[in-house]
Amino acid sequence: MRRNFPVNFLLIVFFALLGFSVMGYHPGAEDDGIYLAAVKANLNPALYPHDAAFFQLQMRTSVFDTWMAHFVHATGISVASSELLWQSLSIFLIVWACWSIVRHLFQEAAAQWAGVALLAAMLTIPVAGTALYIADQYLHPRNPATALILFAVARILSGKRWQAVPLLVLAFVLHPLMTIFGISFCCVLVLSLSEPFQARLRTLRAGMFRTAGAPVAVLIPFTWIFAPPSRTWLMALRSRHWFSIYQWEWYEWLGALAPLLLFWLVARIAAKRGETNLARFATAVLVYGLFQQAAAMVMLGPPRLICLSTLEPMRYLQLVYVFLMLIGGAYLGRYVLKTRVWRWALFLLLTNGGMFLAQRQLFAATPHMELPGMVSANPWQQAFAWIRQNTPQNAYFALDPHYLALPGNDYHSFRALAERSQLADAIKDTSMVTKVPELGPAWERQVEAQKGWTNFQFQDFKRLNTQFGVDWVLVSYPQPAGLYCRWHNDSLAVCRIP
Repeated sequence: MRRNFPVNFLLIVFFALLGFSVMGYHPGAEDDGIYLAAVKANLNPALYPHDAAFFQLQMRTSVFDTWMAHFVHATGISVASSELLWQSLSIFLIVWACWSIVRHLFQEAAAQWAGVALLAAMLTIPVAGTALYIADQYLHPRNPATALILFAVARILSGKRWQAVPLLVLAFVLHPLMTIFGISFCCVLVLSLSEPFQARLRTLRAGMFRTAGAPVAVLIPFTWIFAPPSRTWLMALRSRHWFSIYQWEWYEWLGALAPLLLFWLVARIAAKRGETNLARFATAVLVYGLFQQAAAMVMLGPPRLICLSTLEPMRYLQLVYVFLMLIGGAYLGRYVLKTRVWRWALFLLLTNGGMFLAQRQLFAATPHMELPGMVSANPWQQAFAWIRQNTPQNAYFALDPHYLALPGNDYHSFRALAERSQLADAIKDTSMVTKVPELGPAWERQVEAQKGWTNFQFQDFKRLNTQFGVDWVLVSYPQPAGLYCRWHNDSLAVCRIP
């Protein structure tokens, strides 16, 4: 193995770069509106004097923002370059960890590398109805946490289970929720590998329920979970269908349950072929999935347990999808691709090309790779950049509460990219309220005050100024009469409320 290390390492780098190129890079988009803003607030406490609670309160259970801020301080590397560096490293580590896993399950090199290739291509495949991908197109703490969890799995497969412990601890401080699922799977895998097969299954049935409470017990940092839900919290919760699996579409259920059936088949086939490691690993995935699915259906069923829904128990599927891509690709390599160059070329073209096109549809109005220092032609990005460079740090902005979903924005966050405070929005801040219910009253009051934004006139902006202290607005161009606008492009104008 050591003799082949240079070649293996280069192949890992190749597939990591290919996967990163296919998934794209979009800092400040979607959830990064929370994490990137938190990092910047750590570096400059003068930012966000009016609305820091809308991203800082969620960070109470993670050290990600402080860790990134310390890295920027220690290295002198800019935030933008640091985010790109750690995103690239996270993707590389995920791919490396997956190779470390698959080589314990398949002997053929073609199977191993096909598994890695499919996983790398499918990093942005939607995970059933969970609103997750295997990895995000920006530096989310889930990305490095996923890499650490997968390395822990690889250590267990290598027979060095105690080396998994520090990896899981580090993953936990980055992303507690996803690491609980990782710990759960690692416990099942240890049991699966440690005894004769039938005895192990009997032990697993009894032992799983001793560790089963972990996802609930560890992830309850706030007493509000035990309190009656507020009206605003319920309003925010109902806007997120993935919190209620009983409202999922049939294809979302198929995406949740079909992988478990496939792992049952893999376990049976591998056992008949005498592939003990693969059979036991597939059984571990199946048992983990069945337990987590049952737990999710109990937690998300009775109305009295509705407060547990924000623990998002269905996100256990992220690990299942990692292993599904890895093993599915390995079987493809074993039985179809083999060592035929033209088959490999077609396979890489179809998988990577298809996912690339899907990402271009998802982020149609922004460059595929939003790299540091790029000057964007996107009107929203132009507006954010001007605001960041030309308005006071204590400026308080209002903009369309649905701006994230407007044409051309591609869900890029005002807070993270303009680095200024804003009134609550009706999309991403709604998700924050589901995690931090104490924000509910302020969120509802601010969103309610912005209703009818598209028809706002000068007196409406003055009302926001009087009610909340808002002194700047980002509006469509040409702007409503009476506003003093300092900058505009063909779509947007940045205006001061006099």
